[in-house]
Amino acid sequence: MSLVLERETPPLREDETGAIRVGNSRVLLEVVIRAFQDGASPESIVQRYSTLSLSDVYSTIGYYLRHQNAIKSYLNHREQLAESVQQRLSSVQPDLSLIRSRLLAQQQS
Repeated sequence: MSLVLERETPPLREDETGAIRVGNSRVLLEVVIRAFQDGASPESIVQRYSTLSLSDVYSTIGYYLRHQNAIKSYLNHREQLAESVQQRLSSVQPDLSLIRSRLLAQQQS
């Protein structure tokens, strides 16, 4: 009996915004990788995100371990993008701490 080895592609897909999702879920690659880096097992990641399959999480982690530099670059890019969005939101939204202080002062009086 011989085993037929097949080349498999990682269960990753890029959505319309450029974010990479795992399997058929909406779970982001960075969520799975950060959880793994924080010490979560594939089984516990699947428990947290029930739309993930265990095989997809194992495959994703395996892909990450074989392509750490590329994944690290992607994660850095996503962090920079998140900071940019946060700065844009901060510049558009008013400082809510002043409103909160006034409401608390009114509530106490």
